[in-house]
Amino acid sequence: MSIVAEAPGFIQVFSNGTVKRFAPQTVSHSDNLSNTYKAKDVTIDPSKPIAARIFLPNTSDSATKPIPILIYFHGGGFCIGSTTWLGYHVFLGNLSATAQAIVLSIDYRLAPENKLPIAYDDCFAALEWLSSNSEPWLQQADLSRVFLSGDSADGSADDVAMNDMFWKLSLPEGSDRDFYGCNFKKGETEWSLFPAVLVFVAGMDFLKERGVMYVEFLKKKGVKKVSLVEAEGESHVFHAWNPESEATYLLQKQISSFIQSL
Repeated sequence: MSIVAEAPGFIQVFSNGTVKRFAPQTVSHSDNLSNTYKAKDVTIDPSKPIAARIFLPNTSDSATKPIPILIYFHGGGFCIGSTTWLGYHVFLGNLSATAQAIVLSIDYRLAPENKLPIAYDDCFAALEWLSSNSEPWLQQADLSRVFLSGDSADGSADDVAMNDMFWKLSLPEGSDRDFYGCNFKKGETEWSLFPAVLVFVAGMDFLKERGVMYVEFLKKKGVKKVSLVEAEGESHVFHAWNPESEATYLLQKQISSFIQSL
């Protein structure tokens, strides 16, 4: 049995189809890491399975009025990543407190066991679940103010070759990078109905230009409100690897301002 694909420290894929993942430090929803938010794990669809972690700010205001909800799709090239990773937990918990918003972080099924578009379908299922469930922690959610967010979906920050490897593992058999779930230009969208968009890029990220291209594409399509913010001197997914850095705190404030402006 040989290794056919590998991201050192993250994933190994073997010739017989076995997949071994090496997660960084993880944390339970019940671990009390801060007094500014609380967390809870929920099951969206046990048959697949699809799960999520909810973050709720611990403030008196959040208990007396509807608050916005931000849905977060973690990165990892569709092959790794989890709501349980410590970096995501700390970042999203602090974001919930800063933005005074509920955060719903989705654990979708991962490739290569589950090829695209399964991850997309799982995330859409989470949206449907949100609109129809009776979860007590979501009763305060203002469903007229739902924000979709996420990072990367590409994994390690080492090089472009690793990014290409994740796409190869994620795409359906026989598909290439023109697959609609990879090439955003292939999507059939009524752009006039597209909501306001805020795109963050890191100055030292090897995928920075991809984010810039996306912003220019949306503008050309006539999306009414599109903004780009660059974190100068920061690298790929810095907010997850350094969730308590000054750059990450600034990012949380910028996201909060965007939410409050709409």
